[in-house]
Amino acid sequence: MSDFPARARMAEAAMRTVFPATPLQHNRHLSDRFGADIWLKREDLSPVRSYKLRGAFNAMRKQPDHGLFVCASAGNHAQGVAFMCRHMGVRGVIFMPVTTPEQKILKTRMFGGDRIEIHLVGDYFDDTLAAAQQWCAVEGGHFLSPFDDPDVIEGQASVAVEIEMQLGRAPGHVVLPVGGGGMSSGVATWFGDRARCHFVEPAGGACLRAALETGAPVALDIVDNFVDGAAVGRIGDRPFELLRHVPAEDVVVLGEDRICATMMEMLNVEGIVLEPAGALSVEALGDLRDAIRGQTVVCVTSGGNFDFERLPEVKERAQRWSGRKKYFILRLPQRPGALREFLAVLGPDDDIARFEYLKKSARNFGSVLIGIETSRPENFDALFARLDDLGFTYSDITNDEILAQFVI
Repeated sequence: MSDFPARARMAEAAMRTVFPATPLQHNRHLSDRFGADIWLKREDLSPVRSYKLRGAFNAMRKQPDHGLFVCASAGNHAQGVAFMCRHMGVRGVIFMPVTTPEQKILKTRMFGGDRIEIHLVGDYFDDTLAAAQQWCAVEGGHFLSPFDDPDVIEGQASVAVEIEMQLGRAPGHVVLPVGGGGMSSGVATWFGDRARCHFVEPAGGACLRAALETGAPVALDIVDNFVDGAAVGRIGDRPFELLRHVPAEDVVVLGEDRICATMMEMLNVEGIVLEPAGALSVEALGDLRDAIRGQTVVCVTSGGNFDFERLPEVKERAQRWSGRKKYFILRLPQRPGALREFLAVLGPDDDIARFEYLKKSARNFGSVLIGIETSRPENFDALFARLDDLGFTYSDITNDEILAQFVI
């Protein structure tokens, strides 16, 4: 990889014929909160609203004799390939999981126009990837891996080239989201020991952590697709070769609900629309507070392809994680005045978000599903204390994932 920096610089320079460099923006809100000099590398502002255009561009420009390109993607790589197919006037066949948000499917069609066709196959990305590779083996065409390809990694490294050019130096810390590892390995390779890189994964797709623990890429048994841009069940072989020496303490794993809180904050406070994977690097700052204090930090906001039909779910998950919304099942006496007694227990900032009779467990009692929103998490301590004092029987099911799937 001795010539990697030169090839990454060439890739970055070539990209300027297609799209401008994405902004590197100082963020005062985050800087003040964490006591650091924090910048956002806004990959969510690329023409396809993610960094994936970079890898697709670099890999495709190196195959000038191919007229058919095939890829598998949860959405962002697909949009990058589609964009480049139209730009280069070549044909593309794109495989996407059935579970891909409709917004990403529609935008892929918009970018590619009549130069592409889309196949929806599989519930998980790894199933989609296998289908795309099989189709390519039978029908022909050049397969474009979303991350496990040296030309793709080289293209994604252009993110780091731009950061250093825009900042005028290497930052002290770079915070990188990890899916299959293409961008994170490329950026880490570019900076080497000139910047400390932190790698952030969703809990439902922590494939880098699993690979570091075992010493080689391994397939996760279960993948949570919520953070669709980083929900990869197995890190790429080539990216892992570049990341195998990453210290365990430099990998941050975040719960999906927690990521939602950052998405809502960035939208409400900064007016920045981030998809779940795009919010990973910003949310990780809380875990890195001690390490980054007083340092220059760049967070790569990797994508902004967010379907606003998912906003109610994101808000719900953010409230549950912050402790401002809870669900519980209440055993309510079936007599006049019982509901009035319960309503009187609520505090001035407690709002009923859901109230549903489930069933009568006995002639004189019934089970009620109740959702409560409040302004501060500690309000629930006072509410539950009042319920206990009055002898109400209840069960908090907010964090019971299995039960919540059926009743919430």
